[in-house]
Amino acid sequence: MVSEPIFRRVVLKFSGEVLGGERHNGIDRSVVEYLVDEIKSIKELGVQIGLVIGGGNFIRGISSADLGLSRITADYMGMIATVMNALALRDFFRNAGIDAVVSSAIYMQDIAETVDIEKLKRKLDDGKVLIFAGGTGRPFVSTDTAAALRACEFSADAIIKGTKVEGLFDRDPEKYKGAKFIPDITYTNVLNRGLNVMDLTAFTMCQANRIPIIIYNMNKKGYLKRIILGEKLGSIIHGK
Repeated sequence: MVSEPIFRRVVLKFSGEVLGGERHNGIDRSVVEYLVDEIKSIKELGVQIGLVIGGGNFIRGISSADLGLSRITADYMGMIATVMNALALRDFFRNAGIDAVVSSAIYMQDIAETVDIEKLKRKLDDGKVLIFAGGTGRPFVSTDTAAALRACEFSADAIIKGTKVEGLFDRDPEKYKGAKFIPDITYTNVLNRGLNVMDLTAFTMCQANRIPIIIYNMNKKGYLKRIILGEKLGSIIHGK
């Protein structure tokens, strides 16, 4: 491990469900405060941070079809849920003394900024945390795709995806006791083995732009900072 960050600009990706804690819905204050503290620890290293959060703690687009909603309607509802989470996170960041900005791919002039890449890059340079909400602004894609898109637009050094398991496995470790942990793998091998990292659109976008994807256990306190400082925790997917 080195004493300086090996990544200077990152996009962090978390599912909305994590904000709900054990209930997996709504917002659990202790969970959000923990998440903000973890992110603060890498901001203090001078790392520029973009954050993409899902909306699954309020509504999941695809599963909402069970309610008789069209996929398009359900996806837009999910996008709005990400805005709700982003606004909450912004206030938690501000309470922790961190200036954060919500930028929405859905036009919401009174509560969030529009996605203006050059303007937002200047805000990154000023030390602000960018919280990207509203997905890509279009249905039929996930927040994974939104994270990949923002990582490409902002020339991020990596996407760091927080999960509740140690990283990437050959099978779902919550279903299969014999699942094998994969600490290091190439994009090509992920595709050849049919491993579930992100949705295919997001994954191929990262592959084409050679943006490494790191998957780690977000419940392990201090792991995020240790990864930023170069420690080999979680799993890394890359092009080498």
